[in-house]
Amino acid sequence: MPERKLKKTDTQDFISEYNIPDNRHNFDRIWALLKEEYPEAKPSLNYSNPLELLVATVLSAQSTDVQINKVTEKLFEKYRTAEDYASADLRELENDLYSTGFYKTKARNIKNAAQIIVEKYNGEVPKTMEELTSLPGVGRKTANIVLSRAFGIIEGIAVDTHVKRISRRLGLTKNYDPEKIEKDLLSLARKEDLDSISMTLIYHGRKVCQARKPKCPSCIVNQLCPSSIIFMSQ
Repeated sequence: MPERKLKKTDTQDFISEYNIPDNRHNFDRIWALLKEEYPEAKPSLNYSNPLELLVATVLSAQSTDVQINKVTEKLFEKYRTAEDYASADLRELENDLYSTGFYKTKARNIKNAAQIIVEKYNGEVPKTMEELTSLPGVGRKTANIVLSRAFGIIEGIAVDTHVKRISRRLGLTKNYDPEKIEKDLLSLARKEDLDSISMTLIYHGRKVCQARKPKCPSCIVNQLCPSSIIFMSQ
């Protein structure tokens, strides 16, 4: 399953009708404020090894971390190795993943990915972007998360719905494509900050810069955000 293709309304909301000015020159100031606001921004998915993180991240598409953690609590007891997923009965696996949404596609991708991991990588989750993105259902976002959190390898920035929306609203990119947004952010950020940028923006998106009704008056970066004037005038 390709990673979620966002609906137009997710980030191309009414704000897209306006020409948001290039605000990249303010990135350092914006990042300093956000980093101070969310010093403990960490993933909320539960996992104990690279395989569990890979599975949880694939399952998290179009679902919530809270729901995925409920599912994986039992799932990780039942399936402990790549071999377990590879040899699983597909319908049984589908049933185990039912509440995550798009469970048939997710089950098929996880089973097929596990078979590749067993056959090609001796049952161990691979450690490169190229190898990870060759697995069914794994795009750059998932690969970045696994590389960073499981192996401490920083290849890039995971761009999800929140990162995409906030980057555009802040005037840090004019792109909609996640890979292009990632490149834009990589050109602005210091290497030592790459690991925390995604989760910091995700926290901000969940708590303040929400898709439909952003809380601009209470936003820590509203004085540096070109979109806040538009939203607060509505």
